[in-house]
Amino acid sequence: MQDLPARMELHAIRSLTLTDRHFLLGRAEGQEAIVTGLLSLAQGEGRQPVVVVMHGSGGIGPSVALWQRQINAMGAAALVLDGFTGRGLVSVAGDQARLGRLAFVLDIYRALGVLAAHPGVDPARIAVLGFSRGGQGALYAGMARFHRMWNRSGVTPVGTAAVYPDCGTRYIGDTAMLPAPLRVFHGRPDDFNPIGPARAHVARLREAGHDAEIVEYDDAHHGFDNPLSPAAALVEGSQSVRDCRIEEREPGLLVNAATGQPFSYADPCVATRVHVGGNAVAGAALRRDVLAWLRGLLRLD
Repeated sequence: MQDLPARMELHAIRSLTLTDRHFLLGRAEGQEAIVTGLLSLAQGEGRQPVVVVMHGSGGIGPSVALWQRQINAMGAAALVLDGFTGRGLVSVAGDQARLGRLAFVLDIYRALGVLAAHPGVDPARIAVLGFSRGGQGALYAGMARFHRMWNRSGVTPVGTAAVYPDCGTRYIGDTAMLPAPLRVFHGRPDDFNPIGPARAHVARLREAGHDAEIVEYDDAHHGFDNPLSPAAALVEGSQSVRDCRIEEREPGLLVNAATGQPFSYADPCVATRVHVGGNAVAGAALRRDVLAWLRGLLRLD
């Protein structure tokens, strides 16, 4: 019964829907968006640590609900962000251009502001956990450049766990991170967000002196922690930038490195055939590893 929350709250979080260019330039020139945060407080007394949970391109699925329960069971609150519904979206898997890839970074920062003001939250023990597009958002929310430009919450997360994120884009200053540990959890056969760029990015962070590590899983395709999916299957029409190299060559300008032209989801490098689906053994190992790391990070041991 420890996975049952003592209380659940819905929070309206004011954010913006920004293009990647406007985000990278620090321009708050976007439509206001009200995103929702479901805060589930764990059983127990006193101010609680919190894990901010950011979903991927398909929205909040069954794996997110399972993560929320298991975070509560270990004695921490979970804030599950919905970056889609308030923007009129259900999924962007088939059309990633419908929402800037960096929009979730701002959503995370705005959520930190809500948590900082909550009487039941310990603002010194907040971690971020993201999956796929949300993993990308969680990872890059730790960039010092983005933190300075956009984070007005007064909160610096104590660490970040990014699960099968896309690490194929290089941003200016992307190895200058906040002084907090980062862990990337990734499946070796993932052909949606391949593990190669994630390995390379973690290596670059380590060379820059950051506490960064990658944990790898065999037979674990994209979304391998989905408890309702028996096995990975080929999916047609989901956009992947696995064959693209995207670089921010000047502030605000994301370029397809192969062509030297501004990147577009119409570029030939964008793939549309990927494998997605669960693996019970790898999914259980992932939850064990992530939760053990978060437990130590949030001082729950």
